[in-house]
Amino acid sequence: MLLVAAGGALGATLRYLIDQWAQRRSGSGFPYGTLTVNVLGSALLGLLAGLALDGASGDAVRSLVGIGLCGSLTTYSTFGYETVRLITEGARRHAVVNVVGTLLAGFAAAGAGLLLATAF
Repeated sequence: MLLVAAGGALGATLRYLIDQWAQRRSGSGFPYGTLTVNVLGSALLGLLAGLALDGASGDAVRSLVGIGLCGSLTTYSTFGYETVRLITEGARRHAVVNVVGTLLAGFAAAGAGLLLATAF
Protein backbone atom coordinates (compact mmCIF):
# COMPACT_ATOMS: atom_id res chain seq x y z
CA MET A 1 0.00 0.00 0.00
CA LEU A 2 2.88 2.39 0.73
CA LEU A 3 4.32 1.79 -2.74
CA VAL A 4 0.96 2.64 -4.33
CA ALA A 5 0.77 5.81 -2.21
CA ALA A 6 4.33 6.84 -3.11
CA GLY A 7 3.75 6.22 -6.80
CA GLY A 8 0.43 8.05 -6.60
CA ALA A 9 2.03 11.10 -5.02
CA LEU A 10 4.69 11.19 -7.71
CA GLY A 11 2.19 10.63 -10.52
CA ALA A 12 -0.18 13.34 -9.30
CA THR A 13 2.68 15.81 -9.00
CA LEU A 14 3.96 14.93 -12.48
CA ARG A 15 0.45 15.21 -13.91
CA TYR A 16 0.08 18.72 -12.52
CA LEU A 17 3.50 19.87 -13.72
CA ILE A 18 3.22 18.32 -17.20
CA ASP A 19 -0.31 19.62 -17.64
CA GLN A 20 0.72 23.16 -16.69
CA TRP A 21 3.77 23.02 -18.97
CA ALA A 22 1.80 21.72 -21.98
CA GLN A 23 -1.03 24.23 -21.54
CA ARG A 24 1.39 27.16 -21.25
CA ARG A 25 3.23 26.04 -24.38
CA SER A 26 0.07 25.54 -26.41
CA GLY A 27 -1.66 28.76 -25.39
CA SER A 28 -5.03 27.34 -26.43
CA GLY A 29 -8.19 26.02 -24.86
CA PHE A 30 -7.56 22.52 -26.21
CA PRO A 31 -6.61 20.15 -23.36
CA TYR A 32 -3.08 19.35 -24.54
CA GLY A 33 -1.93 18.79 -20.97
CA THR A 34 -4.41 16.02 -20.29
CA LEU A 35 -3.72 14.47 -23.68
CA THR A 36 0.00 14.51 -22.92
CA VAL A 37 -0.24 12.86 -19.50
CA ASN A 38 -2.66 10.24 -20.75
CA VAL A 39 -0.40 9.28 -23.67
CA LEU A 40 2.73 9.26 -21.47
CA GLY A 41 0.96 7.14 -18.86
CA SER A 42 -0.25 4.72 -21.53
CA ALA A 43 3.28 4.33 -22.89
CA LEU A 44 4.69 3.74 -19.42
CA LEU A 45 1.98 1.22 -18.57
CA GLY A 46 2.56 -0.58 -21.88
CA LEU A 47 6.27 -0.76 -21.09
CA LEU A 48 5.55 -2.08 -17.61
CA ALA A 49 3.10 -4.67 -18.99
CA GLY A 50 5.71 -5.85 -21.46
CA LEU A 51 8.30 -6.19 -18.71
CA ALA A 52 5.81 -8.08 -16.56
CA LEU A 53 5.03 -10.49 -19.40
CA ASP A 54 8.74 -11.25 -19.66
CA GLY A 55 8.98 -11.68 -15.89
CA ALA A 56 11.27 -8.66 -15.59
CA SER A 57 9.14 -6.78 -13.06
CA GLY A 58 7.63 -7.89 -9.81
CA ASP A 59 4.72 -6.94 -7.60
CA ALA A 60 6.60 -4.01 -6.05
CA VAL A 61 7.21 -2.39 -9.43
CA ARG A 62 3.62 -3.04 -10.48
CA SER A 63 2.34 -1.41 -7.27
CA LEU A 64 4.68 1.59 -7.41
CA VAL A 65 4.65 2.31 -11.14
CA GLY A 66 1.60 0.59 -12.61
CA ILE A 67 -1.01 1.25 -9.96
CA GLY A 68 0.41 4.28 -8.15
CA LEU A 69 2.29 6.38 -10.69
CA CYS A 70 0.35 5.53 -13.86
CA GLY A 71 -2.95 5.51 -11.98
CA SER A 72 -2.51 9.09 -10.81
CA LEU A 73 -0.57 10.36 -13.84
CA THR A 74 -3.37 9.47 -16.23
CA THR A 75 -6.82 10.91 -15.78
CA TYR A 76 -10.05 9.66 -17.29
CA SER A 77 -12.21 12.04 -15.27
CA THR A 78 -10.40 15.16 -16.47
CA PHE A 79 -10.46 13.81 -20.03
CA GLY A 80 -14.24 13.39 -19.75
CA TYR A 81 -14.75 16.79 -18.15
CA GLU A 82 -12.63 18.59 -20.73
CA THR A 83 -14.45 16.88 -23.59
CA VAL A 84 -17.81 17.97 -22.18
CA ARG A 85 -16.41 21.48 -21.62
CA LEU A 86 -15.36 21.69 -25.26
CA ILE A 87 -18.86 20.61 -26.36
CA THR A 88 -20.62 23.13 -24.13
CA GLU A 89 -18.31 25.90 -25.39
CA GLY A 90 -19.31 25.06 -28.96
CA ALA A 91 -15.96 23.55 -29.87
CA ARG A 92 -17.45 20.25 -31.04
CA ARG A 93 -14.69 19.59 -33.57
CA HIS A 94 -12.09 19.96 -30.81
CA ALA A 95 -14.14 17.63 -28.62
CA VAL A 96 -14.14 14.95 -31.32
CA VAL A 97 -10.42 15.44 -31.93
CA ASN A 98 -9.84 15.14 -28.19
CA VAL A 99 -11.73 11.84 -27.93
CA VAL A 100 -10.38 10.23 -31.09
CA GLY A 101 -6.87 11.59 -30.61
CA THR A 102 -6.65 10.49 -26.99
CA LEU A 103 -7.89 6.99 -27.76
CA LEU A 104 -5.69 6.45 -30.81
CA ALA A 105 -2.59 8.02 -29.30
CA GLY A 106 -3.13 6.15 -26.01
CA PHE A 107 -3.46 2.77 -27.71
CA ALA A 108 -0.47 3.50 -29.95
CA ALA A 109 1.63 4.61 -26.98
CA ALA A 110 0.69 1.52 -24.96
CA GLY A 111 1.52 -0.68 -27.93
CA ALA A 112 4.85 1.08 -28.46
CA GLY A 113 5.70 0.64 -24.78
CA LEU A 114 4.83 -3.04 -24.98
CA LEU A 115 6.95 -3.51 -28.11
CA LEU A 116 9.83 -1.60 -26.54
CA ALA A 117 9.74 -3.84 -23.47
CA THR A 118 9.75 -7.02 -25.52
CA ALA A 119 12.69 -5.69 -27.58
CA PHE A 120 14.89 -5.69 -24.47
